[in-house]
Amino acid sequence: MTGESRLYAQYNRGVPELRKDPITGRWVIISTERARRPDDFRRQHFSRKGGFCPFCPGSETKTPPEVLAYRANGNGAANGPGWSVRVVPNKFPALGIEGNLDRRGEGLYDNMNGVGAHEVIVASPDHNSSFASMPTKQIEEVLWAFRDRIMDLKRDKRFRYILIFKNHGEAAGASNDHPHCQLIALPIVPTSVQSELDGSKHYWNMKERCIYCDIIRQEQAENSRIVSESHDLITLAPYAPRFPFETWIVPKHHLASFEDSGKQVFESLAKAISQLTARADQVLEMPAYNLLIHTAPINTRDENLQDYYHWHVEFMPALTKVAGFEWGTGFYINPTPPEEAARCLREAVLV
Repeated sequence: MTGESRLYAQYNRGVPELRKDPITGRWVIISTERARRPDDFRRQHFSRKGGFCPFCPGSETKTPPEVLAYRANGNGAANGPGWSVRVVPNKFPALGIEGNLDRRGEGLYDNMNGVGAHEVIVASPDHNSSFASMPTKQIEEVLWAFRDRIMDLKRDKRFRYILIFKNHGEAAGASNDHPHCQLIALPIVPTSVQSELDGSKHYWNMKERCIYCDIIRQEQAENSRIVSESHDLITLAPYAPRFPFETWIVPKHHLASFEDSGKQVFESLAKAISQLTARADQVLEMPAYNLLIHTAPINTRDENLQDYYHWHVEFMPALTKVAGFEWGTGFYINPTPPEEAARCLREAVLV
């Protein structure tokens, strides 16, 4: 077991399990570490008892030991103050780092051990900052932390996909209002990501072109759903958004994997994220939101993956609820046309 695995092991007290739905092929995590009784599902709100926050400087001993931290000129001891970005194992992980997958069948059912990594990326020492308010250089540091953790975890051959996401605000699922993101390394490719891969591959097989590259060209030609554009990236409202003000940030240069991007792209992406969240704060009065990085699977044998897939960022304000119709049909009812959403965001005045 590596030293990092031992750090994780201290906090993996339960053994999660992955179970596959035999009808849809969808996998779910049965997380014993997060086991809840009926009374535990009552609504909980943000709480900072006595002003305490485990992610603030000075509280480093209240989290699992860090697996990565950036400190200016290397100053400061590990697991102490002085950091600008800090990455720690999630104290209540959805998946456990130890063990083998142990794939098995129970009649027609398939399951495996819930092996994976679950990390928290503390995005800033400043509790009251956000992507909309922090310097773009700080956001860029967070992006480098994403890349460093992906590069490390992709060496683990048990993992097939690494998801990085940010839940901002209680309505979007955040349980702490200190700015942070999460990383989960999975032993399978999620169904929603697989749908993107299948669609992208089908388009490539028909036309030998990347669907995302073609979307960029068409959006530039129509110019009705573009929010902003730089040399490296385009921010746009997708043609068929699931949610009001859903927005994508897509690199103009074709690349399948986020972690293969360079400094110039990360600088541009930090600025694009800063501007998009600031525009949303102005237009939508500081909404809760989810921000996701969609990147290529890892440890795959698909030799054409780099040709047909294109990494991107998806931003979804938590403005509507998924209800019976959506669950029953898979359709989404979006009351805001993407052209109108893009116009509102585009016309927002940035300070």
